Amino acid sequence: MLLAIEAGNTNVKFGVYETDGAAAGTLLHSWRSVTDRRQTGDELAGLVDGAIRISGIARSAIKRVVVASVVPPLYRAISELSRRYFGCSGEFISAARQTLMPVITARPAELGADLIAGAIGAVEKYGAPLIVVGFGTATTFAAIDPQGRYAGTAIAPGIEISVDALVSRAAKLFDVPLVLPRAAIGTDTASSLQSGIIFGFVGQTEYLIGKIAAELGAPKPTVVATGGLAELVAPHTKAIDRVDQRLVLDGLYHWATTDRASGDPVDETIGTTKGKA
Repeated sequence: MLLAIEAGNTNVKFGVYETDGAAAGTLLHSWRSVTDRRQTGDELAGLVDGAIRISGIARSAIKRVVVASVVPPLYRAISELSRRYFGCSGEFISAARQTLMPVITARPAELGADLIAGAIGAVEKYGAPLIVVGFGTATTFAAIDPQGRYAGTAIAPGIEISVDALVSRAAKLFDVPLVLPRAAIGTDTASSLQSGIIFGFVGQTEYLIGKIAAELGAPKPTVVATGGLAELVAPHTKAIDRVDQRLVLDGLYHWATTDRASGDPVDETIGTTKGKA
């Protein structure tokens, strides 16, 4: 079995995949936790051990740990988790060193591990061209051209941090439930905020999807949304074809079982990846 880990700025997602026999590629169990940059390998191990026990998965059955991380402080903890509790080296995907998807951006090394893993998972499942919209701490729009190459990204502030910034800087505004209002014209503070937030982010999503599709030269690329806040926007626009919360985990599995045998090693003295020569 294989343990896939997506370490994001808000949440850490885990998925256990079968790697042998007819069931190879099956996601057996998945769960998420809140990202804690101070977490140790032992603390992560306790979390993982409890989650897999609930599903009846033996720790000894997990032979590989593959990771997409955008949180450098967790590199050491995940590396310790892999080595001490699963007896293997953590395999960290990076855009510059994976070989499944050509990256034609100006600086491939700057591309986030979650973005490339999600793009790999999306193309494997839905083909190209594609636009992958990630609704997380940031809202990201990943463009994959008709040739299956990662062409580039648009990055906007995420929904939650935008709302938090607005409420914290405006004395008379307050947190409201993020639900669709009855109309765009709000008649009180709550409905006014809901209109601006929900319809505003729907409009942003539709506009950027249209612009990116035109620049890709693809009349109708498939648009897949992922991330914890995808369900807030996706039901209110026809620009998004589907929501898939497994893209990064599935991409990690596909990379680990198709690309080279291991990812970049981690220099634990500084907590960052160290490329191979």
